[in-house]
Amino acid sequence: MSPRRRAAVLGLVLLVLLAAGGLVLLERRSGASAVAQDRPGTVLLVPGYGGGTASLQPLATALRASGREVEVVEPEGDGTGDLRRQADALAAAADAALAAGAPSVDVVGYSAGGVVARVWAAEDGGADRARRVVTLGSPHHGTDLAGLGAALGTGACPPACRQLAPGSDLLASLPETPAGPRWVSVWTADDETVVPPDTAVLDGALDVEVQAVCPDARTTHGELPRDPLVVAVVLRALAVEPLGDRPAPDRCDALRQEGTRALSS
Repeated sequence: MSPRRRAAVLGLVLLVLLAAGGLVLLERRSGASAVAQDRPGTVLLVPGYGGGTASLQPLATALRASGREVEVVEPEGDGTGDLRRQADALAAAADAALAAGAPSVDVVGYSAGGVVARVWAAEDGGADRARRVVTLGSPHHGTDLAGLGAALGTGACPPACRQLAPGSDLLASLPETPAGPRWVSVWTADDETVVPPDTAVLDGALDVEVQAVCPDARTTHGELPRDPLVVAVVLRALAVEPLGDRPAPDRCDALRQEGTRALSS
């Protein structure tokens, strides 16, 4: 083989090796080495703006009754500070669960807690730790109420409020659904806090509008974590076999009954 041809062959081999290495690196960064879907672990419940955890207790009770280990993540400070700090608290809770032997973690983020879950997945390695992520009424693309608060000035709108304003730097920087976990977004058309309600829709996530399953539903933002239909959807979303599609309206009554039983367990 001539020196020129040998150099060309070696150059081609090098390019192939570099491409392969780049693919491996891309897989790692994108979460392609996803957590095994058939090994449910600890469920981490992330509270919304203001950090109140009491609203998540009914959902926590229902999940524990189904046999799941559950932890409600305590927020940093009063829950109105930088959402990246809240993501640090979620990261610490996930690391502790995995260190204690959990094979994976599932995350349920309520309201702003869903945005915290996305920050954690995108910026803190959460996409390599989470098996499923479910968000409940989360202002993924901002809420007009936060936008109004931001317009009034920092005194009326703490850091998390400003980050939840439509078009904020934080929201603009986040990928919709970081690769790795399976994503489900549950929301209600009667949300009076996250406005417009369909700001909760995420590209790459299974979209579950409450009224698309139960047309007569009048679920408000505050009722999401304790609504029987929502509880049933969360239980199914975190089961070994994931939700493949949004439940059809003919499943409304059965799901409500399932959720009611779980909440009363």
